[in-house]
Amino acid sequence: MTEAIIETHPFPPLLPPHATVMLMGTFPPKADKHAMAFHYPNFQNDMWRIYGLVFFNNAQYFQKSGEKAFDADKIKAFLWEKGIASCPTVAKAIRLQDNASDKFLKIVETVDLEKVLAQLPDCRKIATTGGKATEVLLDIMPSENGQSGKSAAQMPKTNQTIVYPFGGRDLTLTRLPSTSRAYPLSLAAKTAAYRAFFEAAGLV
Repeated sequence: MTEAIIETHPFPPLLPPHATVMLMGTFPPKADKHAMAFHYPNFQNDMWRIYGLVFFNNAQYFQKSGEKAFDADKIKAFLWEKGIASCPTVAKAIRLQDNASDKFLKIVETVDLEKVLAQLPDCRKIATTGGKATEVLLDIMPSENGQSGKSAAQMPKTNQTIVYPFGGRDLTLTRLPSTSRAYPLSLAAKTAAYRAFFEAAGLV
């Protein structure tokens, strides 16, 4: 029987201190699928195409010219300028199968959200990029007795926003569709969902 390998998320969060929103995913694919050293590194993942379409009406805006790769420095500079934080919900995990599917991801350690939010005093809106990330945040949200664990909050549907009180701060949590190609929704529909979130946040 193969011994389970605990992997640590390879990329640190990007936390502009003036950020007003934060997008949170789960765990990247294995290193051989990385087209850059930053969040959503798989060239087949549409996250940065969606950002390009939402903010610049250009799906290739963050792609390196002539390469099947994204420009991590260009992405980070944009997020910093715009005040958008990017942070995983999962710090350590085990892949139960040899792929990047959230379905086969066993979470070993979650994000220290209190520590992250302490660095983002103006952040009031969190968006999760898929169901698994949403589950993680609901699991770490304190329940009425103050203990973390299964919160009383209902799992929001895709594109739904709920109130998310955490650390004495009134936040909202929006569940956005996954940007993975495996998620059965068109690029146009995903882009519309992300555009609506950023418009509501006053960033578009």
